[in-house]
Amino acid sequence: MNIKPIRTPKDHATALKQIERLWPAAGTETPEGEALEILSTLVEAYERKHFPIPCPDPISAINFRLEQGAIQKRDLQKTVFRTSGRMSEVLNRRRALNLTMIRKLHGRYEIPLECLVAQYRLRKPRAQHEDRRRP
Repeated sequence: MNIKPIRTPKDHATALKQIERLWPAAGTETPEGEALEILSTLVEAYERKHFPIPCPDPISAINFRLEQGAIQKRDLQKTVFRTSGRMSEVLNRRRALNLTMIRKLHGRYEIPLECLVAQYRLRKPRAQHEDRRRP
């Protein structure tokens, strides 16, 4: 099998067809299995460059981990935010993540740093309704 770099969309399509043909050899220590592994690596590098997937904003990344079940809210509160109020403020976009929170989210829950440090908009604080009657 002739394996070469993937530089064009045509090369990419050809590599995908070869991967499909070699798929039964996945995980084997055969020439076909090794070719599959090499082609997969080349396709991944090409796709990462030509079809990048943007990182979600930090709160979306945290919510995704919660939805996956990789994080439980009570654990997140104890290990990262310390209080339910602070966690609520952050998850409702009323308070920004700080450096300590970012480090803990990355270290404990493996949320990519590039997602956690991305800028995102905070919601405006709720207006305090004061009784402003004139005497």
